[in-house]
Parts: sequence; C-alpha cells; structure tokens
Amino acid sequence: MSIELELNGEPFRFRGDPMTPLVDVLRTDAFLTGSKAVCREGFCGACTVHIDGEARMSCLVPVGLVENRRVTTIEGLGAGARHPLQVAFEAADAVQCGMCFPGMVMSLACTLRDRPDADRDEIKRAMTGNICRCTGYERIVDAVAASLRPSSSAEAADA
Repeated sequence: MSIELELNGEPFRFRGDPMTPLVDVLRTDAFLTGSKAVCREGFCGACTVHIDGEARMSCLVPVGLVENRRVTTIEGLGAGARHPLQVAFEAADAVQCGMCFPGMVMSLACTLRDRPDADRDEIKRAMTGNICRCTGYERIVDAVAASLRPSSSAEAADA
C-alpha cells in the first residue's frame, strides 16, 4: 500500500503496511532519527511529533492514519534553524543523554505556541507524558521559562 503525507514540509510516500508505527517509518524509511523509539507504549514521550500541529506519540500512530496529513519531527520544527526551545535547552545545559530531548521539545512547542506566556506550572503540565531519566526536570523547566523571557541584551537595549 502507498501512503502519502507531508513530512517536515515536503511530500513523502511510504510503501508498506499501513499498520507500521509512524516512529518506525520516520526512523527507517525517512531516515529521521530525532524521534526516539524507546518504550513503544506511549509512556515515555520520546517519540513525540506534531501531526497537523498537535503533539502525538508516534509509536502509537499507525502510518496509515497520517495519510494526507502534516507530520513535523524535531528535524523540521525550526524550519531550517534551531527552534528557540532547542537553543534554550542547550544554553541551560538542560539535557544529559538526549533521549527525551526531542519529545520534550515537541510537546512543549505546542503548549508554548498556544500559551506563549506560560508560567512554571503550565510548563510542568506540558511536560506530562515526557519521561526523563537523567535530570530532575528543574533545569528543563528553567530552560523553557528562560526561552519565554526577553533576552538580557534586548533588555539592556531598552534601558
């Protein structure tokens, strides 16, 4: 069977079983390895992608259900540049092993798109469903909160 979709802004065609998990198609057929296939049960969030602008765990989505839809992975999130969340995570040294990082960014990007003034509690709620086994999460929350504040150089320019 042939399934067509938009992947990171480009047409993509998958030929195979429509029940193949989307995460496997992304990693094996599209060679996009940012989405991690960790738990394969929708528990850890490492495989989170955007489907038509909404965060979804790609291990739970058969590729047949994304036919004629828009799928965005961590590789396509910044439209050719790094997304501000990626920059903030790096600046805060919020990531250790990197397994959770793509899924966290994808989940948080949806929340911040809809709530650009999110407070720390909203940021924490947005991370629900994303498991990190390396950090205590506070660096991640700090990084996200910092990405929402104007940079200190912009503040200095306004002074």
